[in-house]
Amino acid sequence: MTGWDRAEDMGSVRWAFRFGSWTPSRSDWLFATRSVQREEKDRIGQFMFAKDAKSAMAGRLLLRRFVCERMGIPWSEIRLERSPRGKPYLPSTLKVSSDSDQTWSFNISHQGDYAVLAAEQGMQVGVDVMKITMPGSSSVPEFFRIMTRQFTANEWRVIQSAGSERRQLAAFYRHWALKESFIKAIGTGLGFNLQRVEFHLTTEPLTQGRVLRQTKMHLDEDEEEGWLFEESLLDADHHVAVALGPADKPGSSPLPSARPPPASFTLLSFSDLIASASPLTEEDPADWENFKLKAEAPQRQRETHTST
Repeated sequence: MTGWDRAEDMGSVRWAFRFGSWTPSRSDWLFATRSVQREEKDRIGQFMFAKDAKSAMAGRLLLRRFVCERMGIPWSEIRLERSPRGKPYLPSTLKVSSDSDQTWSFNISHQGDYAVLAAEQGMQVGVDVMKITMPGSSSVPEFFRIMTRQFTANEWRVIQSAGSERRQLAAFYRHWALKESFIKAIGTGLGFNLQRVEFHLTTEPLTQGRVLRQTKMHLDEDEEEGWLFEESLLDADHHVAVALGPADKPGSSPLPSARPPPASFTLLSFSDLIASASPLTEEDPADWENFKLKAEAPQRQRETHTST
């Protein structure tokens, strides 16, 4: 049994799909559009660029695969709803056939070339993926100046002392992914002052194929013992952070001190994404015609992508 298998048995799921290199065939795209709820299909069809449509589609398929395969709800019965802040959730009326009395928490993120899903039993979870990209319309120092209020003085010291501009950007996006993972776990959204949260990174370098769990978070200047942060690289350009916190309910217990080794993200293929899927709507050839007409990405994004 692999480490990933053990982690999944312990109620921990980490999946990734590289939509940036996904070039769906007509039959693949039409099957995908039939496998999500109609309102989601319509929303995805409204994106101007193919990359955004693929990103949103990947996120929905990841969610549905997880709910079907890990929570035991038949694909055709899954009804995902959105909170006022846009976070997907399952209505409490859906029964979950699980071998544990601990409820699942799940979260997705899509940015750069990847969509990711992290799920955990008995804990709050938030996930964020960030791609290291050069600022499109400003220099790195100017970009940092614009973003000054997002980080504390100590975090900026760490970011700006990282070395080359590329290393500074890597440190910037690493901190950003950590903050977003926490915000997404607690579900606070835009109203949260990011300077309340300060991350103290481990001195160990972040390398591909390894998950670090030593980074500490200070909230309002006090170290938060109840939260764990897992950091990894999907590839040289993409940071992922997973925030794990006590379940958001009265009387919930703190995180166990002895946890299994952190799981790496498993890269799924499109076939994996739709392995349990069943169509929810009739095939509409217009969905493919609409998708074919979309440019892949904005011109500036394509230029930025090729320069990094």
